[in-house]
Amino acid sequence: MPNYKRIFIENSYVFITVAINNRKRSLLTEYIDEFRMAIKAAKRKVRFEIYAISVMPDHFHMIIKPNVIAEFPKVVSLIKIHFTKSLPEQLKFKLSKEISTSKVNKRESGVWQRGYYEHTIRDASELNHLTDYIHFNPVKHGYVDKPCDWAYSSFAKFVENGFYDKNWSDFTQLNEYH
Repeated sequence: MPNYKRIFIENSYVFITVAINNRKRSLLTEYIDEFRMAIKAAKRKVRFEIYAISVMPDHFHMIIKPNVIAEFPKVVSLIKIHFTKSLPEQLKFKLSKEISTSKVNKRESGVWQRGYYEHTIRDASELNHLTDYIHFNPVKHGYVDKPCDWAYSSFAKFVENGFYDKNWSDFTQLNEYH
């Protein structure tokens, strides 16, 4: 087993990617209201700011800044738990049939992939780059032609605050991250 250590640097932003188990499903956008409620439920238990987010049908990217940096894994866990609990029982049953018996025995639901990707952001340049990556992600995956056309992201908030022009869609360094 790998000897993996998380880096916890107080007052840092963290880039996170979480994917559902069956990437052919569109659970997150199909149940977007439940996903939003899961985030609100997580915020009631752990104090954190969402700096940027984009929700695809089968995964989401977000940049968060927790009040206590060591709690960012708990944020991910709470979002997964609350979203899973909010799904219809028959869907959860169906998803549980798509995973191995050993995963079921470990109380996995079949909704989410076991792990997630996280990266502690080191400086403003990296924060800006990853924010661009998040907002360009729906274009990268072919869901829309421009980030402003994707309803499930924080892009509009960034346009409103003058960070982007509404028609921004030039992100050329896609392969650098996830």
